[in-house]
Amino acid sequence: MTVDVPHRPALDERRARVAVAVLFFTNGALFANLLPRFPQIKADLGIGNTAYGLAVAAFPAGAIAAGLAAGILVRRLGSARVAVAGTLLTGVGILAAGLADSVAMFAAALFLAGAMDSFTDVAQNAHGLRVQRRYGRSIINSFHAIWSIGAVTGGSMAAGAIALDLSLERHLAISAVVFAIAACVALRFCLPGPDTEQAVEPDAAGHEKRRTGRTAAGRRTTYRRTTYVLAALVLIATAGTLVEDAGSSWATLYLSESLHAPVTLAAGGYIALVGAQFIGRIIGDRLVDRFGQRAVARAGGLIAAAGMGVALAVPTVPGTILGFAAAGFGVATLVPAAMLEADELPGLKPGSGLAIVSWLMRLGFLLSPPVVGLIADATSLRAGLLVVPLAGLLAFLLAGVLQARRR
Repeated sequence: MTVDVPHRPALDERRARVAVAVLFFTNGALFANLLPRFPQIKADLGIGNTAYGLAVAAFPAGAIAAGLAAGILVRRLGSARVAVAGTLLTGVGILAAGLADSVAMFAAALFLAGAMDSFTDVAQNAHGLRVQRRYGRSIINSFHAIWSIGAVTGGSMAAGAIALDLSLERHLAISAVVFAIAACVALRFCLPGPDTEQAVEPDAAGHEKRRTGRTAAGRRTTYRRTTYVLAALVLIATAGTLVEDAGSSWATLYLSESLHAPVTLAAGGYIALVGAQFIGRIIGDRLVDRFGQRAVARAGGLIAAAGMGVALAVPTVPGTILGFAAAGFGVATLVPAAMLEADELPGLKPGSGLAIVSWLMRLGFLLSPPVVGLIADATSLRAGLLVVPLAGLLAFLLAGVLQARRR
């Protein structure tokens, strides 16, 4: 009888894990420092809602425009270097947005920041998955949880700067410098070498073996399956982003206007979603190791669909807040799971699958607000928020492409 002995990561691997966590933290904190400053920037530029909305949309537009190049950069320069360089340039773009004296300059700076953020996003996830493969167990969800901590920290920094009457320029300059230093220090402890480690797969006896060459027929079969799986992974990741955007863009509005919740409770929907998502990511790695990505995604999809479905069917303020919490908890592991699976797809160059999923899922952030808005104007916001339970059902139906429990 054999006994499985848990792999104890070496010191370099543990340091690399901390370094990747720092990169995720800085990525979450950088843009969050700018968000609370948007009302001030809008007032200083003297622009209306339409111009403001178009300008702010430059951030996801920049990410979509540049996203596919991230895989190429990762292969040529290495994921750690790309993640750190992207962090530095994202900080520059955000600072430029704060210094902009026209709508065009503001939009151009956000476009740059969005493009660089897409490079950082792909590269830090690629390096995190390298570290995970060294660990031999799931740790990617914890990185995304730390990203959430970074976002809360960045927003708190901005709130503190506003309370202290710190100028916009000085505040964003301090933020850019602090997180640039943190990213550069983290680079020293990332894994060395190129991102070209081959994925492994078990053979018939359960032992790991390297992927080898295939016949022409085998390559065609692999190509068709890879295309199908990649499309499913994009939809799974997009389902996660749709739920996140519904919470950030519409939860407060739905509670305050449709359900007439007091101001003190109206923000509860978004807070509940983000808080539950954070908890789901903190415990997500243990759940994945025990039950597998597939089972966790299916259960999460059902939780999101049922929780938000009941909340919309029987609309009450407490029930809706709980519904958003269920949705956030349910989709917590979807994006990390899709990225992991895409990064290990056969027939693709290193980083390509990850870059494609990261690129296309951003369309969810770009298209979700106008789609929900159109449905809300035609019927009601309650009907528009049906995208949340539908996203949960979509994740449940497509979760079969994700990994089952690994022995």
